[in-house]
Amino acid sequence: MAPQIEPSSGFKFDNVKRNQLLGDKGYKLPTATKTGTTIVGLIYKDGLVLGADTRATAGPIVADKNCEKIHYLAPNMYCCGAGTAADTEFTTNMISSQLALHSLNTGREPRVVAAMTMLKQHLFKYHGHIGAALVLGGYDSTGPHLFTVYPHGSTDKLPYVTMGSGSLAAMSVFESRWQPGMSREEAVEMVKDAIEAGIFNDLGSGSNVDVCVITKGNVEYLRNYARPNERVEKEQSYRFRQGVTEFYTPRAARRGQDTAEMDTSA
Repeated sequence: MAPQIEPSSGFKFDNVKRNQLLGDKGYKLPTATKTGTTIVGLIYKDGLVLGADTRATAGPIVADKNCEKIHYLAPNMYCCGAGTAADTEFTTNMISSQLALHSLNTGREPRVVAAMTMLKQHLFKYHGHIGAALVLGGYDSTGPHLFTVYPHGSTDKLPYVTMGSGSLAAMSVFESRWQPGMSREEAVEMVKDAIEAGIFNDLGSGSNVDVCVITKGNVEYLRNYARPNERVEKEQSYRFRQGVTEFYTPRAARRGQDTAEMDTSA
């Protein structure tokens, strides 16, 4: 009989016990870079608007102040990503390539629901171990569509959505101001205000506001549409005169100086 070979695809958990043992001994395991994030989307009269902040974090550290969280999927659809930065980027890149092949095979523009199905089936297969929470938006032959895709594979289809650590602050803006049949200017301004609500009320979100407007046959990506955290000129000078700061000489260095002074008699 031929020996059974374990499949090489998928995740392996061989090192779980090893990592737990290292943690018990006091070793700190490395953390993944996460986007923290406020991402939103809404449908208006002529299309839809996606929005995202630009802060990426690694634990308490701001790893990137101006990262891109609105990812290209196809000429008629884009996807905002929250969660682990690498997972959102590589998942959207993979689905983008699959959509391109699908479009070449069918000779048609890909539908948004097809991208949503590819994403949810891929994420469900890994039971949430791929940390990608997504807001998918696009305009196809049936009109504008907006979906949320959760890391475990569940989805929602709504006229306005928010996701990420700043989603509650952003949703408060949408719940109080969204209405059907909004104009482009009103929709873009509302998305900007929703992202800024996340930026100012959530430590995982910050820096600038990116906006993507998708209409029939056209996409407008407004990178750094708003910069609510621009540095301003300091009101005072914080330079100190030279010599005003005391410094400490280590004991070993002082002992070496004393020994050198004592040896002068020789």
